[in-house]
Amino acid sequence: MDWIRDHLWETWLAVSIALGVAEMFSLDLILAMLAAGAVIGMITAIIGLPLELTLLAALGTSVAMLVFVRPTFAKRLHSGPELSLGHGKLVGTRAMVTEEITGLAPGRVKAGGEIWSALPYDENLRIAPGETVEILQIKGATAYVHPVATLEP
Repeated sequence: MDWIRDHLWETWLAVSIALGVAEMFSLDLILAMLAAGAVIGMITAIIGLPLELTLLAALGTSVAMLVFVRPTFAKRLHSGPELSLGHGKLVGTRAMVTEEITGLAPGRVKAGGEIWSALPYDENLRIAPGETVEILQIKGATAYVHPVATLEP
């Protein structure tokens, strides 16, 4: 125990490095917050404060980091842009009707540079070629569409 008291700042440095390396394997940001507390313990040991105060400073910093900093970092780390892949990226976009669409016979729409088979979202609708529609849903290779009102000058 005397060696630790004599080399207190080196001990805190070793603890912070060990926690930092362990964090690289866990990636949950808990060990990183504890490593930050160990760095503060190292700084207080360099200043020359007694062991009890360095322990309190390290513990207080670790708890504060876990309570105040980690939630913000974790939220930013786990949030990101919503990625729409495949046909899901077409839902909510507009398309041009190329063949008449009825509830009894599927027609065709051009969306995203591709031709899709399409049915009206409302079975009673008849959508003529040249109309603009919005894709509300895609099931398999069929887009379910609804006409969009266009403003005519």
